[in-house]
Amino acid sequence: MIIYAAKDYEEVSKKAATVMGALIVSKPNAVLGLATGSTPVGMYRYLVEWCKNGDLDFSQISSVNLDEYRGLSGDNDQSYRYFMNTNLFDHVNIDKAKTNVPNGLAEDADQACAEYNAIIRSMGGVDMQLLGIGGNGHIGFNEPSDVFEKETHVVDLAESTIQANARFFESMDDVPKQAFTMGIKNIMEAKKILLVATGAAKADALYKALYGPITPQVPASILQLHSDVVVVADEEALSVIREKGLL
Repeated sequence: MIIYAAKDYEEVSKKAATVMGALIVSKPNAVLGLATGSTPVGMYRYLVEWCKNGDLDFSQISSVNLDEYRGLSGDNDQSYRYFMNTNLFDHVNIDKAKTNVPNGLAEDADQACAEYNAIIRSMGGVDMQLLGIGGNGHIGFNEPSDVFEKETHVVDLAESTIQANARFFESMDDVPKQAFTMGIKNIMEAKKILLVATGAAKADALYKALYGPITPQVPASILQLHSDVVVVADEEALSVIREKGLL
C-alpha cells in the first residue's frame, strides 16, 4: 500500500488525477472503475482539462461505476449516471456506450445485479477502481455489516449515509433509502485500487480502514488484503493516522 499525503483538497485532486491519468496513458483501452460523491469532483475536473488539452485520450476507455440509487432514472439530477455525465463523460472523448452504471429503475433487482456482474466480467475486469470512503468506513454502498457482500447487490442505506446524502435533496423524504452497489469481491478483483479521502470527518474511518482489524463492520478494512492500493489523502483525513505515529 502506498499513501500519498497532500496538503488540501486541490492537491489531492491533482495527485489522484495523475495516478489515473498515468494508467490511461500506459493502457489506452483500460477499464476504469469510477465513483461519485463530492470527493472525486476535483479529480474529474483535472482529467477533463487534460483531455481537452490533448494530454489524455478516452476514446478507447471503458468504465463501470460502483453504484446507483435505486428508484432514480439516469436523467434525474441526483442519479449517479447524471453525475458522471455532468462531471466527466460529457466533457471527454469517451464512448458513452462503453460506460456502465447500474440501472436504478430495474424492476427485477436480482436480475439487474447478475447482469451487472456479467458486464464487469465481459470487460475483463477493472484495471483501476476509484474509491472514496464513508465516515462509517463504507466503500461503494457496502455499509457496515456482519458479512462482506461479495458481488453486486441491493443495499439498505445506513441512516448515517442517508443523512450525509440529504444535503443533495430537497427533503429527507426524497433521499433514496436503497442503492445498487458493487460488492466487496467486485472491488477486490480490480487490479489496482485508488482510494481518495479528504477532510477531518474521514480521519477516523481512514485510520480504521488502513490500520484497524479487518472486519465487515469497517468495509474499507478489506483493502488491507489487496496487493496494489494507492491512497491519496489530505492532512485532515490523515490526522488520526499521524497522531498515532503511523505515518
